[in-house]
Amino acid sequence: MTRAAIVLIVVAVTGPALPLVVWSVSHGWWFPSVLPDGFSLRAWNYVFQSDAGVFTALFTSLGIAVAVTLITMLLGVPAGRALGMHSFPGRRAAEFLLLAPIIVPGLAVFMGVHIFFIRIGLVDTALGVIIAQLLPCLPYMTVIMSGVFANYEREAEQQARCLGARSFQVFLHITLPAIMPGIVTGGLFVFLVSWSQYVLTLLVGGGRVITLPLLLFSFAQSGDHAIAAALSLVFVLPAIVVLVVTSRYISGTSPALGGMGRI
Repeated sequence: MTRAAIVLIVVAVTGPALPLVVWSVSHGWWFPSVLPDGFSLRAWNYVFQSDAGVFTALFTSLGIAVAVTLITMLLGVPAGRALGMHSFPGRRAAEFLLLAPIIVPGLAVFMGVHIFFIRIGLVDTALGVIIAQLLPCLPYMTVIMSGVFANYEREAEQQARCLGARSFQVFLHITLPAIMPGIVTGGLFVFLVSWSQYVLTLLVGGGRVITLPLLLFSFAQSGDHAIAAALSLVFVLPAIVVLVVTSRYISGTSPALGGMGRI
């Protein structure tokens, strides 16, 4: 890859964030001025205030996104193996049901979930938000793992069993290293989908489960562009960190993944 291509990629990725950086430290920036009228750290001072609730919302968002990612991994890996490696009656129906939450218009699905959760007492709780977010997240993990297992060779597992390996040892030393890039890719998609959920969190959380997207949208609608820009940068940062960390596993350059592959 040439240096020019690398520069273009960096500009394309970081370019949209530059106006947010300027807005977050601006005192006022009005059309047609090219630069802000003045600079101020008011927005960042607000973000770092303990009573602003930003860090509470940040940790709530992280907790929900991590929980949803782990649960979808536990459910999506066996579901993807079943769909990718086995033919059984009702397979097409199972695939349709798994994809239905992302095929049907989201608002209709979310309203149905909200009404159902009211009846079973899961509204206004973090647990309800986590369970509700499985609907739009689980299909991504299942579809990705189904594609991984569709190209998976089972001969290595059979050889390990012939040599006396138990089922857990086969999964840990043979299956897991082979499917790890798929798990990480699916986990990345799930984390980003859960991290950015607004409507579903608002409906099921009832305004009591405050995540960073809810806080960001409230300031974006209030017209305080400086604080909205600062919150946007805080909102984007964890997603970038997760993307950078997981990219090493996806590309196969992670020392941990390489070590597992040699077992």
